[in-house]
Parts: sequence; structure tokens; C-alpha cells
Amino acid sequence: MMRWPLIPTVVVAAAVAVMIALGVWQLQRKGEKEALIAQYREASGLPPIAYPSVPTQDAKLFYRRADGFCLEPVGWRSTAGRNMQDQTGWSHIVSCRTGGVEGPGMQVDMGWSKSSTSPAGWKGGAVSGIIAPDRLHKIRLVSSQAAPGLVPSARPSPEATPNNHLLYALQWFFFAAGAAVVYVLALRKRQGNPPA
Repeated sequence: MMRWPLIPTVVVAAAVAVMIALGVWQLQRKGEKEALIAQYREASGLPPIAYPSVPTQDAKLFYRRADGFCLEPVGWRSTAGRNMQDQTGWSHIVSCRTGGVEGPGMQVDMGWSKSSTSPAGWKGGAVSGIIAPDRLHKIRLVSSQAAPGLVPSARPSPEATPNNHLLYALQWFFFAAGAAVVYVLALRKRQGNPPA
């Protein structure tokens, strides 16, 4: 009969319980992410809105069509991006002044190119497009019309939102099962009872 040493068994059981709990949590996150993607899909079919004057990470804005007005470009940045043909390159994002004295203004993805050098010829104006998440400024407008010298960036799509939580859950459950099996085999070997 196999003897179960108290402290190692408690430690391994606690580790296995934590891994199972993490797997269950990932399954819950999967459901939450599916609901969020459904909300994004719904937003993409709604009528256009005015681009918000204060950027927010309100999920109800993501993938919504919007219109804005860039009074004056005040700076450009480039980030890795794709065009409508799914080619890799650079998306060019302009920071716009949108009013006399206001907050952060508007970030607009004005198009894509193979070069990271942003265009200098665009002077601003009306822009229409789709609101997308932005790591630096919470949201940005991906313009449907490209600035001179650029081609339109790929349209933001809710379908591109990753939902890997089922895979993560399966990994945690696999780790838990593996830890339990390895522990039992190690105990059998140590106690001189070879696996059947």
C-alpha cells in the first residue's frame, strides 16, 4: 500500500488545485470574451456617431463607424499594420487638433505604406472610418480614405479579436493532470512499487 507523505502531498495537491482553478477561470474568461466580441459585432452595424471628444476605452465604441474633423495635424507616428490586401507594413497615425482649447484631440490612422516614414502633405479635414482600440491613446479612428501617398489600412474587425481562453484552460488542466501523475509515479518509485 502506498504511503502519502503529508507535506509533499499537501504542496502538490495545492498546486494541482490552483492549476484547476486557473483552468476554470480561463473558461469563464472565454465566455466573457465571446460576449464582448458579440457586442463589438453589434456596434459595427450601428449608425455612425461623432468621434468622442474625450477618448475612452468604452467597449461600446470599438468597431463603431464614426466621423470626425481634424483641424490641424500636430504629429505623426508609425506602427506595424496591414492594408486591405492583408500585406504587412506600416500604419500611419496622425494626432489631430480638433478644437480651440481641448483635451487630447483625435488619433486617426490615415493609411498604410511599406515605409515607416509618415507623409507630410496631409493638412487635415473631415475623416470617416471605424473606431479601433489604440494602446497609447485608448481609441483611434481608422480612416476609410487614405492620405496622399498612402493606401487604406485594413478595416478593424471584431473577428480579429483573439479568444484563446479555451486553449489556456486546456493547458492548465493538462498541467494539473501532469503534476498529479508525475507525483504519483515518483511516490511509487520511491516506495519501491513500480507502476503497473
